[in-house]
Amino acid sequence: MLEFYLGASLLLVAMALYCFAAKRNLVKLVIGVEILINAANLVFIAFAAYRSPGAVDLLAQAVVTLSIAIAGSVTAIALTLILNAYKRYRTLDVAELRRLRG
Repeated sequence: MLEFYLGASLLLVAMALYCFAAKRNLVKLVIGVEILINAANLVFIAFAAYRSPGAVDLLAQAVVTLSIAIAGSVTAIALTLILNAYKRYRTLDVAELRRLRG
């Protein structure tokens, strides 16, 4: 059963890396970060369940719950910054925004 969760997490990591490598839109990059955080949370819970089968590891659940809350906050702040960048520069393209730096 652990292999299934590790495989699903590996698929999520691959999707996140694809978002980082192929996408140039800031919103899609933030979605890639969220997918990567969810993959890490899945691995953490899977190893906690594998370590103590049949029992509930409350520490792992608390850490993942805290991670989800922090990730949601970081995403909200990132989307606010992206919205302000779009209002100012009228683009979300990373290459275009990098060109404006200077």
